[in-house]
Amino acid sequence: MQIDPEGQYPQRRGFGFNPRLIIVLLIALYGAYKWFSSAQIQPETGEKVHIDASITPQQESAMGLQAYQEVMQQEQPVDPNSQLAQQVRAVAARLIKVIPAVEDQLAKEHGGQSQHVENSFSWDVNVLKSDQVNAFCLPGGKIAVYTGLIPVAQNADAIAVVLGHEITHALLRHGAQRMTRQNLEKLGAMAGAVSGIDPNLQNAVFSAYGVTSQLPYARKQETQADEMGLMLAAAACFDPQQAIPLWQRMEQSENGSAPPEYASTHPSAGTRIANLQQLMPKAMQYRAQFCGGGNGASVSTR
Repeated sequence: MQIDPEGQYPQRRGFGFNPRLIIVLLIALYGAYKWFSSAQIQPETGEKVHIDASITPQQESAMGLQAYQEVMQQEQPVDPNSQLAQQVRAVAARLIKVIPAVEDQLAKEHGGQSQHVENSFSWDVNVLKSDQVNAFCLPGGKIAVYTGLIPVAQNADAIAVVLGHEITHALLRHGAQRMTRQNLEKLGAMAGAVSGIDPNLQNAVFSAYGVTSQLPYARKQETQADEMGLMLAAAACFDPQQAIPLWQRMEQSENGSAPPEYASTHPSAGTRIANLQQLMPKAMQYRAQFCGGGNGASVSTR
């Protein structure tokens, strides 16, 4: 309280709203709304995930197609009529065929019902000439296998394990989950900028609470893809047990160049092998349920 110059009347200080605080509050409320409204239970895993309703499977497929076209312009595909390309497409076709049944089975195990996002996919499979020991499946069903993977995989069963893993990323909409998280982190950064907080301090706080760290989040997605991918391979009558020697060979192919697990978006080969070994009884049950047996086949490296 202040006294006026005349000393006659008390005066109160004015209480105004800081525009910055109002904006920060609005951003925070909007971010909280987007976070809670995007929460849903993923039927195939039974886990809570966040997918913004504005990111539709159709939009994901469009982005996947654009990325696929860019890759195809930069990489050299193997002749689609070659023995290798035909074998890889045959492996992919068997996996694709069992997707609906495996999704229904996994969802049933978790008390849910699959949304079958693959119904909107337009599948395409190519083998690309590259030394990369890799493969991918983009949203919308665009699959590519690099020739560098073939000598490491060695057989169709291992190829099926890899492709099952990659296909699962698209089926579980891991890309949309990452986009949702990134959009929310952008809102947090915007709120920090408006509030006037020092950017270095903001990054330090975010890092301390893991807000901007995609590493554990990405590793969890990789583990989910390993599990469902193994079930896809087993249900498609491939030998899921080939996943263990596959990852042993993958580890050898890295020649010790892989970063430590805590600094990587992927689990270490050792962690993966341990998880897959625990999942093997379930995978063998899937194989027995869906096809009853059968032996793997080799994949030519020519």
